[in-house]
Amino acid sequence: MHRLIPGTARTCFGETAPEFVRYSEEVLFGDVWRREELSLRDRSLITVSALVAAGQTGQLPYHLRLARDNGLSEEELAEAITHLAFYAGWPRAASALEVARTVFPKPASDE
Repeated sequence: MHRLIPGTARTCFGETAPEFVRYSEEVLFGDVWRREELSLRDRSLITVSALVAAGQTGQLPYHLRLARDNGLSEEELAEAITHLAFYAGWPRAASALEVARTVFPKPASDE
């Protein structure tokens, strides 16, 4: 049995677009994300990279958290975004890092 990938579509769009919710839950997260050719970790890294490259930061908080749940460390995600700066553009990477900073806040230092 597969671990449930929690989505936000039902909460966000359930009353407005029930078919969108069904496609999100059944097709995207129920089928596409479950294909065995790539691990959940790899799918998360690809998804985060695509969102950063496209400048789509609205979905980034959810997918950064999911990526962490799927085995990517915060350091690996920051490194991926840094790498993308040279291929997707510095402003897009900087915007993604701002999102990551809010999703993964660092504790205040004692210095």
